[in-house]
Amino acid sequence: MKKMFADQEKQHMGGKISTGRPWWSFSIIWMIVGTIGIILVDALFRPLAEQAQGVASLLLTLTAGIVAIIVYRLTMKYLARRSIPELSRKRAGIEAGMGLLTGAIFITVSTLIIVAAGGYSFQWASTADAGSVLISSVTPALNAAIIEELIFRGLMFQAISKLAGNGAALAMTSLFFGVAHLGNTGATLWSAFAISVEAGMLLGAAFLWRRNLWFAMGLHFAWNALEGLLGIPVSGHPAAGLFTVKVNGLAILTGGDFGLEGSIVPVMVSLLIAIPMLIGAARKRVSSFEKP
Repeated sequence: MKKMFADQEKQHMGGKISTGRPWWSFSIIWMIVGTIGIILVDALFRPLAEQAQGVASLLLTLTAGIVAIIVYRLTMKYLARRSIPELSRKRAGIEAGMGLLTGAIFITVSTLIIVAAGGYSFQWASTADAGSVLISSVTPALNAAIIEELIFRGLMFQAISKLAGNGAALAMTSLFFGVAHLGNTGATLWSAFAISVEAGMLLGAAFLWRRNLWFAMGLHFAWNALEGLLGIPVSGHPAAGLFTVKVNGLAILTGGDFGLEGSIVPVMVSLLIAIPMLIGAARKRVSSFEKP
């Protein structure tokens, strides 16, 4: 049994493994410690960002993200004792940009399908302050993208992957991601399942495919920011938006009070994106084994 876990520990994605490791360098320990550290950073900065207004709120959120990334790096370097290729500065901008594009396409396509089915209709909110709407949409999206990806794909996914493999990591992080949203406004068992598939599965597949947190963060950010700009509730959180959204029809189509993520449409669209990513990740893994 000990040998099995030792072998699994050596299967980490690009990490450096050493023998005679102290107890704190094992995956469950650094996952818990790193998660607590990042949550504490979020708990410290988020109230300050919510009390601040405009650009000050955005700057505080950005600062929180930077500090959270530092906590993640320190956790991986000194506790996990591994390299951190998933947050490499090389190609960070390209990977984040690819993620932004993927997230924007996902939300745009899902929204257009619901509009075509008669579930949503949009009207320009002429009284909306574009600057304020932009800040109020970008700020929480940035927070969620950085904090949640560091915890779920950065720490949790990789820790579980080392112990039980990528399949178990994908399934468990997806499940936990859905459960974590059960306390949101309008949440139901269905919305938790939908979030597990469309967010947990898609973001997990994105990480497996690119082996890069910048890509996952970009996707997550574009997803939430675009929903907010459109005036669609983001995981149950109301959004001011540049548009007034009129919702028509069954909640299974529109998502109801929970918003777009409670609709079956993005669940199906996310699978159309996630499956090719998983195939690409599997092919990369096979090719890496075939290299001499």
